[in-house]
Amino acid sequence: MSDLDIGDDDQPERPSKSELKRQMLALQKTGEALLALTATQLAEMPLSHAMREALELSKSLKHREAKRRQLQYIGKLMRTEEHEKIAAAVAELEDKNRYFRQRFHHIEQLRQQLMEDSGNAFESLLEQAPSIDRQHLRQLIRQAQKQQTAKRPGNASKKLFQYLRETLE
Repeated sequence: MSDLDIGDDDQPERPSKSELKRQMLALQKTGEALLALTATQLAEMPLSHAMREALELSKSLKHREAKRRQLQYIGKLMRTEEHEKIAAAVAELEDKNRYFRQRFHHIEQLRQQLMEDSGNAFESLLEQAPSIDRQHLRQLIRQAQKQQTAKRPGNASKKLFQYLRETLE
């Protein structure tokens, strides 16, 4: 055996160059997700001052190549950040947004069903929310149906949606 073979077992195996690139791209993707957040959402993130400045600068850049370089810099800064916590916080925000969109679409579909066929949809809504004001709900449905059949602009459909959203919370 040679001297080179003896020390190989003690050394931990380093990740490959391709694996390092994948890790860096994942950090850049997290940086891109941070760029998509609003200012209030960014304020809640556990970010360093340098990262916040880099994100603000990236939002103000107009040139495509400059944005690309800044995104690479953000990826480099992500190495020093607590990227697991940041990725978890971003994922939590995305889950909240997904829940909000699903809830919005559910209420929108319910409104359409009430306007098209008030019998079955109305009864199932009463089972879901027994404390709902039936008279007011029927009035809103009738107003929305009248505006829809007359094809005139109005906000009765919006009022119905708002009422459903408020009562189903």
